[in-house]
Order: sequence, then structure tokens, then C-alpha cells
Amino acid sequence: MQVEMTLGNTRILKSFMLVALFIIGAGACNAASGTSTPAPSRGDVLLEDCQLTAPGIDLQVSASCGTVEVFENRQAESGRTIALQIAILEANSRTPAPDPLFILTGGPGQAATEAYLTLASAFSRVRSERDIVLVDQRGTGGSNRLQCDFPQEVETDPNAQIAPLLEACLGTLEADLTQYTTTAAMQDLDQVREHLGYEQINLYGVSYGSRAALVYMRLFPERVRSVILDGLAPPQIALGLDMAADAQRAWDQIVERCMDQAGCAGAFPDIEVTFNSLLARLETEPLLISMSHPVSGEQMEVELTAEMVAMVVRFHSYAPETAALLPLLIHTAQVEGVFEPLAAQFYLNAGTLEASIANAMSYSVMCTEDVPFYEEAQPVQDTFLGSTLVDGFREICRVWPAGEAPPDFQQPVYSEAPVLLLSGEVDPVTPPKYADLAAETLPNSLHVIAPGMGHNVVGRGCLPNLVAEFLVTGETAGLDTGCVDRIQPFPFFINFSGPLP
Repeated sequence: MQVEMTLGNTRILKSFMLVALFIIGAGACNAASGTSTPAPSRGDVLLEDCQLTAPGIDLQVSASCGTVEVFENRQAESGRTIALQIAILEANSRTPAPDPLFILTGGPGQAATEAYLTLASAFSRVRSERDIVLVDQRGTGGSNRLQCDFPQEVETDPNAQIAPLLEACLGTLEADLTQYTTTAAMQDLDQVREHLGYEQINLYGVSYGSRAALVYMRLFPERVRSVILDGLAPPQIALGLDMAADAQRAWDQIVERCMDQAGCAGAFPDIEVTFNSLLARLETEPLLISMSHPVSGEQMEVELTAEMVAMVVRFHSYAPETAALLPLLIHTAQVEGVFEPLAAQFYLNAGTLEASIANAMSYSVMCTEDVPFYEEAQPVQDTFLGSTLVDGFREICRVWPAGEAPPDFQQPVYSEAPVLLLSGEVDPVTPPKYADLAAETLPNSLHVIAPGMGHNVVGRGCLPNLVAEFLVTGETAGLDTGCVDRIQPFPFFINFSGPLP
């Protein structure tokens, strides 16, 4: 499936430049101060009580927040500075372990102080014994968030193009965009560690955060006690190149699982054919429908395109709960002619991403560390995404300033630190093969695959307990992973009331 880079209209354009990113996640940091009374300092960092909040998430978490100043240009060590937003969730124990857990989140573009709200339950046992430290990576959250806000008035312009919108955004950002790289961010992270007074740390990196953690391991091996990597994105992989093939693999597995369940197979016996027919139909002629916006309730006219449907399938494949809706959504649209539920899911995805990802920071990372290493020919035939993502990344990076990656950036990371590798069997963006690749140079690693799961599995089944045990012992040897085999995906929805009993 090919897409012209005018992309039809700016609703699709805006959403494309978001959904082409690496993972879905939560929004920018809102570390609201709870009082003006300083909490105990940590190292030489002044802290105050705060509440971690995020758009669209009801949970609030109390923490101690502060900032650490770093130079934007770390090599020059002069000029503009960035106040990195940090939050510490102190251990519940009176005698906590001396080595905290630093959490590195995904995107690129998520803010750790916000994304933690979706991970808090997975790390509740960890926090009983050690501090958890959150640092908004430069360009995200409270650390000079870099965001392109595309004008609403051009949403219905059928001739809207990427380049002018990106060029307009560049003029609004107060930043040297070439300095917002993973390497600089991990140098920041170690500066934060030093200011907080920790000698060694543990790392949890999810999705793009796993790449960041691997870069930190290469730069500061003596500071690493243990590492958990969830949904591996090793630096030797140019992100984007295999996204179409990986998304297709996940969709094929979802279809296979549907066919293996009597209820799903009975309700949607030809779901793969139905999906392909829907895409072909919308490629030939996008469909104009009237619908209510799924969040605001505003009535609107929507041009439903094949690209929108493809993005829904890709992002709903990230979690078994949303994957369970896909056969029903596709059947309802193509067979029953009811397209609003499918279109609503597109706008829900796009809205979540727009609130949660600092897209301009993401462009800086991708245009420095990935797109320059793209090959010309891409094996995207027979995939529902086709070359949409790769073409889009290239188009963005023709305009966006690129930084400079270190010469060894794409080399495998070697480390003798104990590393627990987590993968979802049906992950559409960081499949288990990426963890296997990273493990080749991580001799003290253990790879655990959660059956039927998608992206970001640390909270699934018994994995929170497994992670907590690993952090206590600091060893992969002796971990009992048998409980992981009992993890099961959510059953498929047969109708909008839910799955069969």
C-alpha cells in the first residue's frame, strides 16, 4: 500500500506524523507542586513535594520533584541550558537499597515523570525496597518539551503538505535540535545520577527507552548494577525499516489466534479476506462519513482512508485488549457497512499520541539515529502498511535538522551486567527477535517471552514479581520463569458487548 506524501488532508498528516512514531504512550509531564515546603534534598538537588499527573489518566502519584541544569550542547559546555525535570519516588522501606531504579520510557518523546503513571502498579513491589527515579529526557515533559502544534485551520485543506508545516514549526522552537539525541540524553542521565549521589543504579527501559538504556550501559558500564529491557530496540536496528513487516507479522498472529477460537472463527470466518477487501475499497475511493468525535462529541465529516484503517490495526496490535476488538471492528465496517466505530478508534489513537509524545524531539532522534541508515529498497510488499512509514520518516527528515551520532552508535552493546529481557510474543514493533539480537552481546542476560502479549509487558501476569525478584538478587541465574507460560491474551470481542462467556 503506497501513499502520496500530500497525504490527502491534514487530519491524516497530523496523525501520520504522530502514529509513525515508535510507541504509543502517555502524555507530557505535569509535576504539579503540592506545597512550597521543601522535601529533604537528595545529593545537591533541592526537592519539593509534588503530584505526578497526566492528561487522560485519573491516577496521581506523590513524589519529590526538582531540576538539574545541563548544557544543551554538552560538547561546548556553554550557551543555552536545559532544566531537566526529575522526580523521586522514595522507597517505602526504612532501610532502602542504595541503588535506585531509573525508568527510561519510550516514544521517542515520552516524559518519564508522566509515563510512570501507567507503570506504577507494575513497580509497586520494587518501590517497597528501593527508590524509583524519573528523569524527563531532554525535549520531553518538563525538560524543554519540543512540540510541533499544527494549525487547526488547515485540517480540511486537501493540498496540505508536510514540508511547509515542519518549516513553520522549526521557527517556533527555542532549541538547537541537533543536540536532542540519545547519547546526549544518557550523558544527562549520568549527570543527574551524580547530582543525586547514587554510586550505582538499576535501569528499566521500555521500547525506545531500551535503546537509551543500552547506550547508557555502553557509556557508563561501571555505574550499572542490573538492567530490565522491555520491548527491545537495540541501536543496531534502524527503527522504521522493519515496521511494516513486524506489524504484518503481529496481524497474522492475531488472525491465526482468531481462527483457533471457535467463537471468533464462527463470527468472522473470513476476517483476513475482509480486511484486505476493506483496504482495497478505501484505497480506490476513501469514504466520507458523518460521526461524533469519540472524546469531544463534536459532529464532524470524516474522510475514512485506507491509511487510517492501517494505523488502527497497527496500534491496536500493541495490546491484547485492543487487538481483541480488531476482527469485530473490521467486520462491522466492511460487511455491515457501519464505519463509525472503526473511525472513532483512529481519532482515539491520534489524540492519545498528540497529548503524550513530544513529536519534535522524536523527529530529532529519528533523523539522527535511524533515517540516515535507511536502505533504498524496502521489503514492504504484501504488508498492510506498505511503505507509508518509511516514506513519511524520509519526508520529515528532508526538512528536520539532524544531529551527529557517534561512530559506534549502531554497534552492538556489550555488557556483563545482569540483564532481564522482556518481549511480547505478538509485539508489532519490537518483536522478540530484537531481544535475541541484543542478547548476542549480553552474556549475562535472560530472555522471557510473554505468550500472546504485545508491546510493553512488564505489568503482565507474574512479570512484576519476576522483575522485583530480579532486582533484589541482581542475578538472572535462578529466576523461576515458569509462571510466564500461564499468561493468556484477552479473548476476542464477538459483538460490542464483549467476548463469549
